Amino acid sequence: MSMHQPISRSTRVAARFHEVRQYSLALVEGLSAEDCQLQSMAEASPVKWHLAHTSWFFETFILSASPNPPAAFDPAFRVLFNSYYVGVGERHLRAERGMLSRPTLDEVLAYRAHVDAHMRAAIQAGNLTEDALDLIELGLNHEQQHQELMLTDLKHHFSLNPLLPAWRSSSADGATDVQAANTFVALDGGLIDIGHQGSDFCFDNERPRHRAWLEPFELASRNVSNGDYLAFMADGGYERPELWLSDGWDMVSNEHLQGPLYWRHDGESWRRFTLHGEQLLDHSAPVMHISFYEADAYARWAGARLPTEAEWEFAAASHRELPGLFGEVWQWTNSAYLPYPGYQPAPGAVGEYNGKFMINQMVLRGSSLATPSGHARLSYRNFFPASARWQFSGLRLAR
Repeated sequence: MSMHQPISRSTRVAARFHEVRQYSLALVEGLSAEDCQLQSMAEASPVKWHLAHTSWFFETFILSASPNPPAAFDPAFRVLFNSYYVGVGERHLRAERGMLSRPTLDEVLAYRAHVDAHMRAAIQAGNLTEDALDLIELGLNHEQQHQELMLTDLKHHFSLNPLLPAWRSSSADGATDVQAANTFVALDGGLIDIGHQGSDFCFDNERPRHRAWLEPFELASRNVSNGDYLAFMADGGYERPELWLSDGWDMVSNEHLQGPLYWRHDGESWRRFTLHGEQLLDHSAPVMHISFYEADAYARWAGARLPTEAEWEFAAASHRELPGLFGEVWQWTNSAYLPYPGYQPAPGAVGEYNGKFMINQMVLRGSSLATPSGHARLSYRNFFPASARWQFSGLRLAR
């Protein structure tokens, strides 16, 4: 009988590093340098910046912290591609990332290749500490978050181009059909446990696992569809202040909202801009690109509400067979993004990753069609301001 040696953690990390880093490059295949340069709003970032920042993470937290650090590819990058890590030093203004015509896209790709070569050598040497390997895992999951942001940000600036360019020539975003009937699954609730369990990777905001009390509730069997949302719009949903939170009604009024982001009525039918160009609205696909305010108003109109994140996690764990929990749209919850009981941020600059954003944000659960494969899990806590619409965000009802 042959004996198989267990695969070392360094070998596993090396394979995952290659896979994640290559996927970022695959996402930009076919894009021009101009496509990767633009920044359509302060909340978004150029594709080129995402490519550089995710490399900056590994150079800053792994390579520069090693006993014999390699020479920096360009010392100026330490400031240019820092995002919000105050503990690391100065940062270039977020709203001005699109003004960085230099370095060029070719130089950013060379920077990635430089970082990758030194990272591969460091991992293959087999002498990285467990803490360093943990940081690499964090960096890879951080890059997967930016891979989704690359698509959301690219879609936003493409949507502002009258040519309505396509990222890929294939089916529309959210092509997965939803069920015709939206039924409700009853759950008893009670004293439950939520939060990450096990020794595999999670972000620090998913811990510690803790108890929560839930009253009996029901969760919808599917996500709200475009057709469902059209009925809300046809019933005057955007003209009825009684359906809206005060801040939401101010947003609707000030921005003259009439429907989800990227929807347009051509005089005969509704059309929607997708990563694959503008297409006729698919009534059976899940509605997406709506703010928390819109999700909350729809739920109120439907005689229901948004689930809390504890309800969502408990229901998803109990009924994993429910369609659309993952891979369609991020689902808004009625939970503010706050620390779990006993939460402690990681020490050092990486501790700025989640904890300092626990204010003025709402939690979304699940994952979207733009989320990289294998990145999401039951305990994953996505978070955005209540007004955010450019993410692949939708909703699932509760009552």
